[in-house]
Parts: sequence; C-alpha cells; structure tokens
Amino acid sequence: MNPNSNFRFCPQCARPLSFALVGERDRICCDDPRCGFVHWDNPVPVVAAVVEHEGKIILARNVAWPRNFYALVTGFLESGESPEIGVQREVEEELGLEPLAANFIGLYDFFRKNQLLIAYHVPARGTVKLNEELDDWKHVAFDQVTYWPGGTGFALRDWLAAQGYAATLGEAPQIRS
Repeated sequence: MNPNSNFRFCPQCARPLSFALVGERDRICCDDPRCGFVHWDNPVPVVAAVVEHEGKIILARNVAWPRNFYALVTGFLESGESPEIGVQREVEEELGLEPLAANFIGLYDFFRKNQLLIAYHVPARGTVKLNEELDDWKHVAFDQVTYWPGGTGFALRDWLAAQGYAATLGEAPQIRS
C-alpha cells in the first residue's frame, strides 16, 4: 500500500475499510461486499519540464521547499489534456514564459509520491514572471547543473546526456556554487 493513501472509511458507503488481496496485491477495500469499493492507488501522471531559456536551464523553487532546493517545473495534468499541452501550460503558468515546443525526454517513476513523471524539454522565451507556487528561480549553465538521484533528476540527467554533457550527481536539487 502507498503510504500516501490515508483512507479509513469508504468514500461510497462510509463503512470502515480494511485490507484484502485483490489482483494479487493487498489493497484497501470496503468491508461491505454489497459496496465493492477498492482503492486501486494508481500512480498519478505528472509532467516535468527541462526549461531551456536564453541558453541555460531554469530550475525553480517551490514556496514550500527548503532554501537551496531547486528542481524542474512540474505539474498535474488537467482532465482531457495531453502531456505535451500540459507541460507547456505549466511552463506558462509557473514561469510566465512562452513555450516554443515540447520534446519528449522519457517516463520516470517516482514511487515515493506515487507518480508517473512524463518529462519534456521545453525551449521557452520571454521574461520570467513567477506565479504564487514558486518563490525563486535560477538560470543554470548546462555544465554547472547537478542532477539528483530520484524523481525529475533522472530526466534532467538524460536530457543533458543527449546534449553531450556529463551531468554530475548531487544529493538533492541544488545549484553548484
């Protein structure tokens, strides 16, 4: 079971939930056989952008993150939205930039948050104007960025490698001094 799942009562009939073997996995289920609710706990699709702006990569800091913690722009897909459109929307919303394209990098698991990351390289132009989700951003030269061992870090590593750069592994999303 995903530790992010905190269901205690059935969302359909309000009875207590318990664990049962369903589809060869322990799943949270309703105790009432007439209800039949099963919490499948499927991963959530999230888009991630390696934003290229003025010949550098943009790393951003979410308002809830520690002071030196920077990462790629990410966001949830809207209902009926393709990943290509979603990643461009996130770049426009969070950074105020005009995305010029969305070039697929790859799919990455992020088990800790029960997410499936869909990563793109997004060249963009304009002046950065952060929205309320972000409180800082950095332009980082391709040869100065470190990637982190998880989540969107692997997408950044793979994109840098495809551009001919040997990325350095860091401990967390951060800027090399």
